Amino acid sequence: MKKVDFSDGHIVRNIFKTALPMLLAQVMNLLYNIIDRIYIGRIPKIGTSALGAVGLSFPVIILITAFTVLYGSGGSPLFSISLGEGNREKAERIMNTSFRLLIYTSAVLMVIGLIFTAPILRLFGASETALMYAVPYLRIYLIGTVFSMISTGMNPFINAQGYPGMGMLTVTLGAVSNLIMDPIFIFGLKFGVQGAAIATVLSQLLSALFVMFFLTKKADIRIRTLTNKDKALFLTTTKNIVSLGVSAFTMQVTNSLVSIVCNNMLSRIGGDLYISIMTILMSVRQLTEVPVLAIAEGSSPIISFSYGAKKPTEVRKAIATMTILGTSYALAAWLLIIHFPAFFIRIFSSDAELLKDAIPALHLYYFAFIFMMFQFSGQTTFKSLNKRKPAIFFSLLRKVIIVVPLTILLPTVGHMGTNGVFAAEPVSNVLGGTACFATMLLTVLPELKQMEAKK
Repeated sequence: MKKVDFSDGHIVRNIFKTALPMLLAQVMNLLYNIIDRIYIGRIPKIGTSALGAVGLSFPVIILITAFTVLYGSGGSPLFSISLGEGNREKAERIMNTSFRLLIYTSAVLMVIGLIFTAPILRLFGASETALMYAVPYLRIYLIGTVFSMISTGMNPFINAQGYPGMGMLTVTLGAVSNLIMDPIFIFGLKFGVQGAAIATVLSQLLSALFVMFFLTKKADIRIRTLTNKDKALFLTTTKNIVSLGVSAFTMQVTNSLVSIVCNNMLSRIGGDLYISIMTILMSVRQLTEVPVLAIAEGSSPIISFSYGAKKPTEVRKAIATMTILGTSYALAAWLLIIHFPAFFIRIFSSDAELLKDAIPALHLYYFAFIFMMFQFSGQTTFKSLNKRKPAIFFSLLRKVIIVVPLTILLPTVGHMGTNGVFAAEPVSNVLGGTACFATMLLTVLPELKQMEAKK
């Protein structure tokens, strides 16, 4: 597998070389849950109800993802910066510490989740009908927590070593397996909702095994036993990883919080049908966000490496390229959603009653989609340059300070009903995205200018 050389100075070319395989990897990764929802929504008689029930599991799945990115997104920029500085020993220690943290945390999350599955789902707004489908799905999914966290959490370290094609391959293996196994377990073996969870866990196992094979046998820097020095510096290294990863962690946790608040509000004022609609809207959002995430994550190791190598011009060029590519895509995606909403909704359900209410909800929810890229550009830059405080603050600003209060106030005080829940998202995109991107420009660009003057 050909390696990308981040030090060769061809920023735009390297971003494309890194982002394109990541785009395919993100698409494949998305298939894990998207394919589940597509098939579940078409289970005869119970499809719409089961789809909403599985949507109630999102906050738990997002929380698992939050701890995954805490160590993966927290460790990989530090790993890249260390490689840019020429400190291979430090980079190796960071990767191996991140791996241990993923293993330990996955075990804790799995045990807690299995014990408290039903109470957690009730807290998230599940009715007794929804619990019939959500509980068995989530319990089976939780069994695969360690596989999910290894395959997703260690993949950034493959990309950071300049092997985005291999990173793509590890995800593709699991996603294709899921695509094949889902209909077999759901319809062929007639396991229904539980079949979707079984297929996902087995697929994640295959992906995790492939990641482990590459990082223990083929990579330049490999997973190994911790040395005495690694053990002595374990807490310090953990602190550094967590300090940087907490911004990405906070973004995921706040996503989980928003999902909980939205489901609770919709359960009260709209019922199970509107929870199913929100499940579809979030699924469409995941689908359309994939290229944005790929562009951002493809740019991140290049920004980090160039910053560690003290090349401010290349850092600026990488940030500009990331923003222009992402904004152009976001505009195109928004136009497609506005003009062809039924197409996106029918991917997940053909229910005529659901479609009638979902189209206006989709239009409202995606009204300011383009501003999402400004949020991603600012967040990615702060994370890549190891700027913890602004990264954490802007994660909290958009979701906790803006979305959650609006989700509660617009339907009630604003008398907007279910539309108030869907309107909170575009308002937060405009306010949070603009503030994050503007702050990044006002703080990062002057620092890069000073770095250039010192050369």
